[in-house]
Amino acid sequence: MTPEQAKQLVAEAAIEYIEWDWVIGVGTGSTANLFIDELAKIKGQIDGAVASSEASAERLRNHGIKVMELDQVGGLPIYVDGADESTKHLHLIKGGGAALTREKIVAAASDKFICIADDSKLVNVLGSFPLPIEVIPMAKSYVARQLVKLGGNPILRDNVTTDNGNLIIDVHDMSIENPVQLEAKINQIAGVVTNGLFAQRGADVLLLGGSEGVTKIEA
Repeated sequence: MTPEQAKQLVAEAAIEYIEWDWVIGVGTGSTANLFIDELAKIKGQIDGAVASSEASAERLRNHGIKVMELDQVGGLPIYVDGADESTKHLHLIKGGGAALTREKIVAAASDKFICIADDSKLVNVLGSFPLPIEVIPMAKSYVARQLVKLGGNPILRDNVTTDNGNLIIDVHDMSIENPVQLEAKINQIAGVVTNGLFAQRGADVLLLGGSEGVTKIEA
């Protein structure tokens, strides 16, 4: 089974969590795109969606799904998104698509976070995938120096500006043994908007696609 087929399986499985008349929180990236495509098939049953990026909002609109602002709806019953890495404890690294801040906001505003991924994303320890940090532009050098002190190898992502007008620093070569603690520590660095660790508010359900079908891990 290819990773694309595995992603398709979990995109379809996530639809089963959707109830009538809900506004759905939707993530960003290749797996989230497949979920959006599946969501389009039941668009008559939902009231709309809140997107975590301009790219996802455009894809939703192209499917004829009403895109709403988070401020319009307040809390959300569910958020569905992919991940770059996950542990069995449902701690995640996200932000490969540079939408981590809006993803974190929509996840925080949602009652349930369903993470969908192919099973290659399940790891014992986070950090093989470089950890994205969204940074205010004037702070990039200062933040990078602080990240070196934490044991990482920070590299500015070339030619990337977030939907919020900021930059992304990817931290390489960091084995993340305590993601909850590290998430808080990085967020306290002046100039950091947020980082791609979703540990303080991790997923509630992880759906992994693979050759055996869909495996579910719950908090």
